[in-house]
Amino acid sequence: MIYFVADIHLGLKAGPEGPAEREARFVDWLHSINRPDTEALWLLGDIWDFWYEYRDVIPREAVRVVAAISNLLDSGIKVYYIPGNHDIWLYSFWQKLGVQVLRQPQTVELYGKRILLGHGDALGGATWNYRLMLRIFHSRVCQVLFSGLHPWLAYRFGTDWSNSNRRKHGGYKFRGQDEPLWKYCKAECERAAAAGAPVDLCLFGHFHDAVDMPVDGSRLVVLKDWIDGGVHFAAVGPDGTFSVQ
Repeated sequence: MIYFVADIHLGLKAGPEGPAEREARFVDWLHSINRPDTEALWLLGDIWDFWYEYRDVIPREAVRVVAAISNLLDSGIKVYYIPGNHDIWLYSFWQKLGVQVLRQPQTVELYGKRILLGHGDALGGATWNYRLMLRIFHSRVCQVLFSGLHPWLAYRFGTDWSNSNRRKHGGYKFRGQDEPLWKYCKAECERAAAAGAPVDLCLFGHFHDAVDMPVDGSRLVVLKDWIDGGVHFAAVGPDGTFSVQ
């Protein structure tokens, strides 16, 4: 089995049960897939609500999760990590553990299925202020300046900002064919089909909304977040069967 998960938002102070319960739920799920029939795990971004990779510091919300992911790696299970917009600052920590860090979008063939996947933000276009924010986050100068902040201050700033944005914008409903991501997937599916390598599935996170809809002979699935409770993931088996929980 190959598993996919996104938008855990570890550390976010939101939802009916809070960050500690969400962390425990995710750790339990990671333990549950540590089985001989698991081949790989794909982390499709925003696993943490805020992540900045200091040389000697990781957030306390990371400890049990890092241990569970390390156990997967020790069991011979491959782990891939595509950063989202909340955990964009990944440098070398995960690679040293053995996790393969990739940038979106990726097209992979798994058990005979060609899957276009990533976190999902900014694909197909984004507002000017969101593009500006991403440019700032990717700026090496800004990263070096931010690293000068004490970790206590940096994580308070990052998590408080995220909580504020969530309260301000509330829930989000995927807009179907009007969504830039859907239009992006349609264009990519058309291009891939013309090249003789059609895409069977487009798989993303980011929108915090469960989506399963057709797109140009393929299928677009957006994974639900873990903030409001529940365990949400997708899986593909060795016979090519794809399922969403």
